[in-house]
Amino acid sequence: MQAKPFRIALLAVLIAGIALALIYRDRFDAAALESWVGGAGFAGPPVFMLLYALATVLFLPGSVLTLAGGALFGPVWGTLINLTGATVGAALAFLVARYLAADWVERKTGGRLRQLKEGVENEGWRFVAFVRLVPLFPFNLLNYALGLTRIRFLDYVIASWLFMLPGAVAYTYVGWVGREALAGEEGLIQKILLALALLAVVGFLPRFIAIVRRGAMLSVPALKERLDSGEELLILDVRSADDFNGEQGHIPGAVNIPLEELPAQLERLSDRLEKPVAIVCRTDRRSAKAAQILARNGFADVHVVKQGMTDWNAHGYPVE
Repeated sequence: MQAKPFRIALLAVLIAGIALALIYRDRFDAAALESWVGGAGFAGPPVFMLLYALATVLFLPGSVLTLAGGALFGPVWGTLINLTGATVGAALAFLVARYLAADWVERKTGGRLRQLKEGVENEGWRFVAFVRLVPLFPFNLLNYALGLTRIRFLDYVIASWLFMLPGAVAYTYVGWVGREALAGEEGLIQKILLALALLAVVGFLPRFIAIVRRGAMLSVPALKERLDSGEELLILDVRSADDFNGEQGHIPGAVNIPLEELPAQLERLSDRLEKPVAIVCRTDRRSAKAAQILARNGFADVHVVKQGMTDWNAHGYPVE
């Protein structure tokens, strides 16, 4: 019976802390951090990690801390310190959310939202890895949201540490190069070029992950065989409504969402995050664009149907 008052007290403290952090966030800048932590001597690294963890819990911008960590501790130690602080903060937010509200969410969640939650839980650490590499949601908010799922805590922590590493390396190095530039160190051009290259690699990661997560193309006969076997496979037709109901017809049971409307209607497909989706169109180009949209938004098993309705009709398969 004592757990409920403690939860209420913890929630009140958390809300008050977040409110204060947001009110005074203008005072939260890299120069002040460097001055304060730099004067802490040997205690500087653990103090900085603690600050990073608290900032993560209280929704303060991690980018400021990451750049400051690079300037204070250099590219190697700065990366380890930044990454450890961010991981500890993410773990704390995860545990707080799980303790405060996971049971309530489990009881109250239903319908499509429950299907989305179960899809995330089924993928487990792979989903954590994906959202750490591809920032679909704000980092601080995501930590709390994942705590409301049944993803294993250890999987969450390990995946977070490993897959936040590329971004930590890049932005810590940028912070260090900024410090070097102010000090007028030698070899600055090479360091800046390397910083830009690291940022380019991090920026390319979402596209690379989308390519990796997109499954192999499906031939029309292979699609027909899978449908005839009774497999739970969603046929997503991304043609216009006129084409969907036009002379080519459409595959029985297909769902029609035109390519141009797909980003705004992803919620309709939220229960398919972990289930196979076959994309059909008149041409492969539009199907490939649709597959990229789905892959970038966390869909794990997406296939383009080669030559789409053109080849489906050429084989004489039934249409509606």
